[in-house]
Amino acid sequence: MNPVNFGIPSTIPKGAPPVRHYLQFSDLRADEYAYLLERAAFIKAKFKTFTRHQPLVDRTLAMIFEKASTRTRVSFEAGMYQLGGSVVHLTTGDSQLGRSEPIEDSARVISRMADLVMIRTYEQTKIERFAEYSRVPVINGLTNEFHPCQILADIFTFIEHRGPIQGKTVAWVGDGNNMANTWLQAATLLDFKVNVSTPSGYEVNEKIASGPDGIRAGSYENFSNPLDACRGADLVTTDVWTSMGYEAENEVRKQAFATWRVSSEMMAVAQPGALFMHCLPAHRGEEVDAEVIDGPQSVVWDEAENRMHVQKALMEYLLLGRQA
Repeated sequence: MNPVNFGIPSTIPKGAPPVRHYLQFSDLRADEYAYLLERAAFIKAKFKTFTRHQPLVDRTLAMIFEKASTRTRVSFEAGMYQLGGSVVHLTTGDSQLGRSEPIEDSARVISRMADLVMIRTYEQTKIERFAEYSRVPVINGLTNEFHPCQILADIFTFIEHRGPIQGKTVAWVGDGNNMANTWLQAATLLDFKVNVSTPSGYEVNEKIASGPDGIRAGSYENFSNPLDACRGADLVTTDVWTSMGYEAENEVRKQAFATWRVSSEMMAVAQPGALFMHCLPAHRGEEVDAEVIDGPQSVVWDEAENRMHVQKALMEYLLLGRQA
């Protein structure tokens, strides 16, 4: 596999870092992403050639799920085992997170027994409270507000197929949700643009999407017509219309989003080499037409696999720092 050409020199010193958390995309710097993306390519090449890479022997990842998951569980669990570590899997049925035990106490206990914690939950405030009292790095596996590991995988996938993402245009079609929020943070940090098109009432909340340094001027633009958002785009991406936790709104959302289905017409007005991505699971005939997600421009299966590779690089980095 050719090395990833991210275009930003890495200046990260070697050696184990202090405890760092990954709760939203803006928690890392551009040069750290340069290193992570290059490292993910290295780790993926090892995986593809059946070459052992186990820097996390005797390390334990605790995974806490308050939201159901397929790709997050498999990618983190398989990835940690491949790195030589072990995994403890907890769900709402067998953990006390925020119920009979305060989140702060759970964090104190779990972080004394594990080296790394991944949490997939609802409110961002839950994972922030956990991280505040954790002695080990905490990773956001998804919250209502952000999905940083998915966008990291999406950017890695784009670079694999099309080279550096700087200066490119991403079209986001659909709900102004955790994915959209995270794309805006990524665009601010990594110098690309996001065209956002959502139905009225489902816009991106700039206050939530803003990282500590705010949203970079010119990094995104709103479009009332999703077709216009896709014009000239290098990547068209979407998500389900009804995210977990909003099931009661499903029928109302189906009506509101009816013209926000990614279609062949939308892909046709994008750049000739434009890619299509979806974080999955997908509902063909709702947020995307079957001929798009199953068509030649779709890279959703590479995108899904790459969750594992970028997360392996992330876990290694949070625990060990930059490697030679």
